[in-house]
Amino acid sequence: MALMTFRQALHDTLREEMLRDESVLLLGEEIGVFEGSYKITAGLLAEFGERRVRDTPIAEEGFTGAAIGAAMLGLRPVVEIMTINFSLLALDQIVNHAAKIYGMFGGQARVPLVIRTPGGGGQQLGATHSQNVELYYAFVPGMKVVAPSTPADAKALLLAAIRDDDPVLFLENLTLYNTKGEVPEASVPAEIGRAAITRPGRDLTLIGYSRTAWVASQVAEELAETEGLEIEVIDLRSLRPLDRATLVESVKRTSCAVVLEDDWLTYGIGAEVAASISDGAFDYLDAPVRRVAMAEVPLPYSKVLETAALPSHEDVINAIYQTLDAVGRRRPGARR
Repeated sequence: MALMTFRQALHDTLREEMLRDESVLLLGEEIGVFEGSYKITAGLLAEFGERRVRDTPIAEEGFTGAAIGAAMLGLRPVVEIMTINFSLLALDQIVNHAAKIYGMFGGQARVPLVIRTPGGGGQQLGATHSQNVELYYAFVPGMKVVAPSTPADAKALLLAAIRDDDPVLFLENLTLYNTKGEVPEASVPAEIGRAAITRPGRDLTLIGYSRTAWVASQVAEELAETEGLEIEVIDLRSLRPLDRATLVESVKRTSCAVVLEDDWLTYGIGAEVAASISDGAFDYLDAPVRRVAMAEVPLPYSKVLETAALPSHEDVINAIYQTLDAVGRRRPGARR
């Protein structure tokens, strides 16, 4: 095991896959000479040259379309879109082409394409640069959408995404880049479509992905120390396909659930998770599934307002307390 940041895990995995497979190439704005807006691609242009690390114009639709064509002809492009907000400029290429080519042409061509893109608020970047619009892509058959929350998963899921024969949207949250964790030296791809129970428990199931899975783990640890609560934490890791079986089996054990997400509540990822739990574990639920999400507003630039709009630790704890109070499962001496 090596201790490294989320950022370093991504960098090292890209380099490793480029060394392993000459068909892997990188495309994106400022990923070469400038070494990437977030320095994920630092040093790769010098090592692999312009043929495999391609600086592109500021034209998301154009370079995403070029990557789709390259994938159809046997290469394995990894596209970096500077933020998920800018991916909307390539929505037609991603949704109407990458996701559909294999099905529309009867399997005659595949699109082994990875689109890496960060999102999330909390950086004072304004409403048009702070969105979580992964739902747009998780909604579309033909796409795979993954969202690691730890450096270890960043490596394992990126390995899986690059080696997959289908288009994969690889979500990165800006707040995670400097987080640290143990990363295995072995290069073992994760199974796309498999959630992880990162903390077992019996009192309640707490579900998140990307940054919110990290928040969920912190909240569960805090409540274990302060109130003796045993919160089971599930990191979705994959939004499409969604691991409904793991969600259902967990709730069958705990009988209640809280879903945490960084996007808007209405039509959000949490709505699909809650519906999946209700479909598969309705008779086991002792309380309605609660959802914690950001305020339904364009995210403000003001730091105070931005912080107030994003889901907080306190919001998650309150949702857990409300759920446990509803079923009479709070511990004696609980603080609220």
